[in-house]
Amino acid sequence: MDARSGWITVAAAFTSMAVVFAVAYSFGAFFTPMAREFGTGSGATSVVFGVTAFAWFLLGSVSGRAVDRFGPRPVLLVAAVALTAGLLVTATVERLWVGYLSYGLGVGVAVACGYVPMVAVVGAWFVRRRAIALAVAVSGIGVGTLVGAPLAAALIDAVGWRQTHVLFGIAGGALLVACAFVVRRPPAPTGAPSLPVGELVRTVAFRSMYGATLLSSLALFVPFVFLPATALATGATPVAAAALVGVIGIASVAGRLAMGAVAERLGRIRTFQACFAVLGASFAIWFAAGSYPVLALFAVVLGVGYGGWIALQPAVIAELFGLRGLGGVVGLVYTSGGIGALLGAPVAGLLVDATGGYGWAIAFAGVCGVGSFLALLPLGRADVVVAGTRL
Repeated sequence: MDARSGWITVAAAFTSMAVVFAVAYSFGAFFTPMAREFGTGSGATSVVFGVTAFAWFLLGSVSGRAVDRFGPRPVLLVAAVALTAGLLVTATVERLWVGYLSYGLGVGVAVACGYVPMVAVVGAWFVRRRAIALAVAVSGIGVGTLVGAPLAAALIDAVGWRQTHVLFGIAGGALLVACAFVVRRPPAPTGAPSLPVGELVRTVAFRSMYGATLLSSLALFVPFVFLPATALATGATPVAAAALVGVIGIASVAGRLAMGAVAERLGRIRTFQACFAVLGASFAIWFAAGSYPVLALFAVVLGVGYGGWIALQPAVIAELFGLRGLGGVVGLVYTSGGIGALLGAPVAGLLVDATGGYGWAIAFAGVCGVGSFLALLPLGRADVVVAGTRL
């Protein structure tokens, strides 16, 4: 199945993920100006991002099943409409709670339709080169992260946060429409069908994957919201502070490509576990950081672990549960990420408001990150589910 159409689909997936995550992960650049204009604290403002991430992970189970049934083109068109409409409405809001709905649902639906389904489609196109193809496709997330936050900071400085949302909405929607018209539906998968949901969620493999994704999401989205703010506290400029999110993005590209290649040699599950160990350990660097260079080091280490996680998870899920119904299984696992994303940044924001500093918030994220690695350890056992068969 490693055909030319498959690589065209990889290119479309790369672009769609770059677009939606350039918008979603640029929120750190919007955080301070929005909090200042609406007069809200860290906890309340970070809920905007929490709702967004919750929506894209939760709705991933819906969009994943939709792409299994209808193919990727209509799903990407929904992403284009949601992104444009959500950002244009957000540009006009006068109360922050309206932004919870307009930005949270608009960008959340766009990511849900531009990410999870495309991961499943790429995974279904490839057999021999699946890990590499997925690594290339999801590298779009890293590129979008690299470009989105610094670009947003520069535009906010030039035209304000509202007009920046307008520009992002129009440009992002147009690119998603272009992706919809070049993407290719994969051949029908072969092999045993995936387990029924009721049986699937009782397996060791699913519980391990679900718990690890929940805990890692509680940790991951804290720096995406608060790392720029901690950099500002060290005296960095707004653009330099926002650029740290871009550093996570470019490091995650390296992590995706490198870990995809390593997984082909050392095994996907073992490499996947190592990525979570790196992600959890990285928060010790952030906790000890007192200068911009050390924050940049944290961003690099976090990005490598995060990139490997995102690149390998769909391939590991396919290895454990098979290709039949892959979109639905990936989406079901990612609902745990929605819970983590909804709670992680707001809890950290409340800790910042309560303590007047970032130490406890960083410690909270670090504990969750280490816990995610521990949750994955059962995948090394022989009684996990592999390709729909209980061993």
